[in-house]
Amino acid sequence: MSVRIPLDPKKFGDVLGAMLGLNKAIESAGFDKKLLYLVEVRVSQINSCGFCIDMHTKDARLNGETEQRLYLLNAWREAPMYSQRERAALAWAEAVTKLEKGEVPDEVYAQAREHFDEQQLMKLTLQVIAINGWNRLCIAFNAEPGTYKAGSMSKPGVAQTA
Repeated sequence: MSVRIPLDPKKFGDVLGAMLGLNKAIESAGFDKKLLYLVEVRVSQINSCGFCIDMHTKDARLNGETEQRLYLLNAWREAPMYSQRERAALAWAEAVTKLEKGEVPDEVYAQAREHFDEQQLMKLTLQVIAINGWNRLCIAFNAEPGTYKAGSMSKPGVAQTA
């Protein structure tokens, strides 16, 4: 596959700037970067976005995430190495991404509320919305997996190629 339209910030500054604006609100929640990377990778796995999986696994590793936790993320319910807070965030991210039967189940909401206050849950939801948006941009325009340079962006959710 060839790139259809490069996600060039000089050419598409208004579009990419709008997406980046979501990250400003998310940053104010004070989430651990590792938690956000887990959410970004998991949502990208669900959406089959190779570019975003490549990007966020590289940055997660650079920020101290273990390979084992990244390898097992697709089976996080079975794997014992995720905290209850991470499990709540991953369950929330999956439910908001998939919207099975047009809803987020009450039990998933209840689990999330055990670990996140209202402000945090709103911002976690915005993070899920943001990565879903990035996935759709990268998939629609065939962003090439493997081209992202680890650490080239200082915050989760922002893509830049090598």
